[in-house]
Amino acid sequence: MTGAHDGDAGQGLGTAGDSAAAPAPLGYDERLTAPRTWWLIAVAAGFAMALIVLPYGGLAALGGFAVGTFIACMWVSAQGSSRIRVTSGLLVADDARIPLGALGRVHVLEAEEARAWRTYKADMRAHMLMRSYITGAVRIENTDPADPTPYVYLSTRTPQALADALEVARTP
Repeated sequence: MTGAHDGDAGQGLGTAGDSAAAPAPLGYDERLTAPRTWWLIAVAAGFAMALIVLPYGGLAALGGFAVGTFIACMWVSAQGSSRIRVTSGLLVADDARIPLGALGRVHVLEAEEARAWRTYKADMRAHMLMRSYITGAVRIENTDPADPTPYVYLSTRTPQALADALEVARTP
């Protein structure tokens, strides 16, 4: 799928000839990848671990570098593994699968407004998929009366594209 590696929104690849068992075509797909500088910091953490164990010898320093880099890279990878998808009938944000019928108005939030909704305007009951290194976001009202969650907040690099995809997926 396009956008899986670079964090850009992409269109899913579905054709009319697909079988009934095939998943619904994606209207939006974005992976919230970690910034490149975080990977450099992970290598620097490995270097720091090598310096810590250097008094025990060169082989220990090499092992410390490998282990420290591996652990730091695993953490960076976990931070960059979040994904947002819109399919017919569902908004999938990480492990959350939200029916589009339970979602109301979509608010596109740019840098300062997104920061405000991440901090002092935030409701503790809201479902939030936040990444501080991503400045844009959408806030989607929850219209399900049985659910106490007031809104869904999703960090995204392309907030308008996500809002458009949600509108398209909701129209019959």
